[in-house]
Amino acid sequence: MNRTMTKHIAMSVGVLAVVGAGAYADEPKTAILLTGAQVLDLSGERLLEGRDILIIGKRIADVAPAQFVQTPDDAKRMDLSGLTVIPGLIDAHSHLLLHPYDETSWNDQVLKESLELRTIRAVPAMRATLEAGFTTLRDLGTEGAGYADVALRDAVAQGIVPGPRIFAVTRALVATGCYGPSGFDPRWDVPKGAQVADGEDGLRRAVRQQIAAGADWIKVYADYRRKPGDPSTPTYSQNELNVIVDEARSAGLPVASHAVTSEAIRRSVLAGVATIEHGYNASEEVLALMRERGVALCPTLAAAEAYARYRGWEPGSPDPPRIKQTKEMFTRALASGVTIACGSDVGVFAHGDNARELELMVDYGMSPTAALKAATITAAGVLGRADDLGRIAKDHLADIVAVRGNPLEDIATLRSVVVVIKDGNVIIDRR
Repeated sequence: MNRTMTKHIAMSVGVLAVVGAGAYADEPKTAILLTGAQVLDLSGERLLEGRDILIIGKRIADVAPAQFVQTPDDAKRMDLSGLTVIPGLIDAHSHLLLHPYDETSWNDQVLKESLELRTIRAVPAMRATLEAGFTTLRDLGTEGAGYADVALRDAVAQGIVPGPRIFAVTRALVATGCYGPSGFDPRWDVPKGAQVADGEDGLRRAVRQQIAAGADWIKVYADYRRKPGDPSTPTYSQNELNVIVDEARSAGLPVASHAVTSEAIRRSVLAGVATIEHGYNASEEVLALMRERGVALCPTLAAAEAYARYRGWEPGSPDPPRIKQTKEMFTRALASGVTIACGSDVGVFAHGDNARELELMVDYGMSPTAALKAATITAAGVLGRADDLGRIAKDHLADIVAVRGNPLEDIATLRSVVVVIKDGNVIIDRR
């Protein structure tokens, strides 16, 4: 990282400290007892009556009928009668450092908005995310904002600002001439929305740089358009993708692959990536390969819908090609049995509207129960955190959301968030 970037990050973190100081204590020491609600069971497929949830510190200490829960005398009691308790939701494809493109184009965000402005804007975006019941995000690229996602992650972890738990990928990897901003006179060296790296040596170096800067995951753009208006084509060879995964794996990190073409998906899966992002043109054959190799899909249906809306389409009118494409892909994905995790690409559209992804999953053929699992149990597994996220279970982190209604029957009830608890901290209480 050069001196200018280091200075910018330091300034941004300093501003975050001023904005969010005292957001909540580093770690709560008191106990909280939740009573009266229906509680989602460990399978994520049914609701349990008559269960109390005891939280001590950051973790769930017990989930059991009231008579079996040993509650400390000084526990804070929260009566959630009439509500449904589910785990904190997870969005595995987000961009906190972007805001909707109908406000400001992606090009202008990358080229004209300062790193400080973008980082500060991410603070209320994180708050909106929490208020919507999403307590964990995988942030899949800063889109020209350097390593600001690492600063945001650490600011949240230190209690400087309230926000979801963040898994950061930092800058993402792109091949020369295969990302934006593009379309400029070739004499100009225009800044890119990701880190340009080519060849086996260059890619190893870039992966090492991102890991050293704090990446939790590595992201690669396995395909992209070469010129404005062109269709996407694969951008990295099989050997190059193999190197990216090999270098990340050496450090114990998984890889996410942006891939919309079947060939880029195939190469990525053979290389050993953990997730495919978008996958809009995935064939039955590559979906079968993904299932065979245990590679999950984050379909980003809400982003496709947002792009269509920005171009004038309104729901209820005939589907434009982009919407037809995503519906057809999602139908194939469901039939294939591939693992599907909630990944919305929020940032393309408004932060806090993450649940739109789950609504579209259901609209396109997934059951409400499966959609809820995609944002809880399944997403936790994709992130390698099935042991402490995604369930209301003893010893899991106390990420808990209470909603009005039954999301196993109507996914839209996720819009009716009443209580949000993250790491044992009560973030929202609208009872």
